[in-house]
Parts: sequence; structure tokens; C-alpha cells
Amino acid sequence: REKESPTNFIHIAGSDGESIGNCPFSQRLFMILWLKGVVFNVTTVDLKRKPADLQNLAPGTHPPFITFNGEVKTDVNKIEEFLEDVLAPPRYLKLGTKHPESNTAGNDIFAKFSAYIKNSKPDGNEALEKGLLKALQKLDEYLNSPLPDEIDADSMEDIKVSDRKFLDGNEMTLADCNLLPKLHIVKVVAKKYRNFEICKSMTGIWRYLQNAYTRDEFTNTCPGDKEIEIAYGDVAKRLVK
Repeated sequence: REKESPTNFIHIAGSDGESIGNCPFSQRLFMILWLKGVVFNVTTVDLKRKPADLQNLAPGTHPPFITFNGEVKTDVNKIEEFLEDVLAPPRYLKLGTKHPESNTAGNDIFAKFSAYIKNSKPDGNEALEKGLLKALQKLDEYLNSPLPDEIDADSMEDIKVSDRKFLDGNEMTLADCNLLPKLHIVKVVAKKYRNFEICKSMTGIWRYLQNAYTRDEFTNTCPGDKEIEIAYGDVAKRLVK
């Protein structure tokens, strides 16, 4: 976000070659950098017209990746670990979770969604939809279950339903940076290509998404719904006999 920053973030461009493209892994890193409050430059890259200097920077790899003080890093999980390690307190926020379960909550949703959306056989649709629903229900239960630090042992009131904003509490963590971009894609694409909507009864998921939509760290790093739909135009298979 400033020219003299030692950190450059290379992100996939959208269909116009310039705006933010659909890539949950890019958004994950974008959110981490934003939440950390680090000054960084963003470069969007049109994969159809990949510039030569990018080929030289990281041959054979696709964005996202970052350069930090001239060093190139390309593996998303390793970049996350690196940023958490290097951009540390007191100057930068720690974004790790307090509760290990928050890191795995919802971790099978995207795989279930991908199988569902790529399927073209009507007789397999119901089972795949049920698989996705089951994964969403599991996440909903986690979001609605109070975390240990929400339960006051001295209180007479027994908290039955959590009202926390995010996976691990009221602040975003690395777990949210990983899950939220994928969950938003599921919401947009399943509605567009399968007329499938996340049930309104899943109050934990809807609370979670609505809280994300109030945060700049999510909305300003998120591609537009149209961009997500375009990205899945060839992936989402029509149900044909």
C-alpha cells in the first residue's frame, strides 16, 4: 500500500485483468497482511497475459505469492507461518487461535462443495448435496457452541448458545482468513449454479458471515460476486442425464 514497502503481494487478477480475482488462497494472505497492519504493495496479475518478470520471479508457479525483503515465498501455508513468525508482537498482532478446534472447524466444506458443484450426474446430486449440508451443519454447531472462555464458572446463568463473531472469539484469526473466503464462494456459487442456499436455520453460519461482511479486512480483499460466478462458469457442471 506504499511504494517503499519491503513486502510485495502478488494476487490473481479478475476477468478484466486488473481487479481482484477469485482465489480464496490469495484472499487468505491478503486478509492476514491487512489484519497485521503491515504496509505492503499489491500487484494483480492476469494469468492469461503473465508478464515476463513474474515468470522470472517464481518460475512454474501461480500467484498468490509474496516477496519479502527481496525473498520470494510461494507456498500459502508456509507464507502464513512466515508472516505470523516475522510480523510478531509488539509491533504486529498475533493472529493464531487460542482454541485448536477453531483451526479445523469447517475444513471439509470446500472439498464437499467442489465435489457437489463439479458433478454432472443428476443421480449423484442428492448424496453430494447431503454431504455438503452435513459439513455446513457441523460448522454451524461449532459456531453456536460456547467456547471455554465464554463460560463463566461463577455465573448462575448457563450460556447455551455462543454469540461470538468469529471462529475463535470476537476477533479474526488465521482460521477465519482460511475459512471465510471459501465459505463465501460456497454461498455465491451454490446459489448461482445449483439454486442451493445455506439454510436460515444455520444461525451460527449466518451470524459469522454477517460479521465478516462488516469488516474491511474481508470486504476489501474479496472479489465481487460476479467475478466468483465467472470463475466457476466452466467448473460448475450442468446436471445432464
